Amino acid sequence: MYNFILLNFIFNFYKTKKLLNSINGGDMFIKKIFFILFVLVVIIFLIFLYNEITVAHCDTLEGPVVAACKKSLETGNINYTLIWVQEKDEQIIKDAFKKTLQVRKLGEEAKELADMNFFETVVRIHRSGEGAAYTGLKPAGTDLSPAVPAGDKAIETGSLNEVEKIIVDAVKNGLHRHYAEVMEKKNYDHDNVIAGREFVKAYVEYIHYIERLYENATMTPEGHFKGNEIH
Repeated sequence: MYNFILLNFIFNFYKTKKLLNSINGGDMFIKKIFFILFVLVVIIFLIFLYNEITVAHCDTLEGPVVAACKKSLETGNINYTLIWVQEKDEQIIKDAFKKTLQVRKLGEEAKELADMNFFETVVRIHRSGEGAAYTGLKPAGTDLSPAVPAGDKAIETGSLNEVEKIIVDAVKNGLHRHYAEVMEKKNYDHDNVIAGREFVKAYVEYIHYIERLYENATMTPEGHFKGNEIH
């Protein structure tokens, strides 16, 4: 659907651009405005699409949000779940929890449906608080980065050893791979422009990889917390 929207926009953009070019050669200022608008729309579309397809740890049936929901249903204590949503959304979750407890009494099938509806409601509200799109609950066993379950396991065991090794190994492998590619293409013939461009491509990817690693290691993660507000 989103691909169709983007393609339709591009088609109409070029039709309009062609029309402008046919009128006295086209006004350069208007052309620039149209080009800027085109680029902005494409960027916004890609960001939106990324949010739509990203699979988050919290979206899975074995993730921490659903685990908290199950704990609340088992104990009757909604507080296990409330920590995963913003304060402004508490009443929505409390109402959903109350209804879920009532429906669960109607039988096993009703209980399963009510529980799943409660899980989806909480995860949707949680994702909304992160500013991320909700695309449905993912089944248990959804393929996530190995670092994610290792990160959860570290909290349970009190040891970072496993997740640290996974991350350090991945960083070292990526760094050495990019570095090797740059060094392999470094001594190109300066009269060979194609080979020179291959070096530049490898160099840019290498430097950007290093830059992303450093930024991710030093930046404050966003998503669940902004100042004192819990997401």
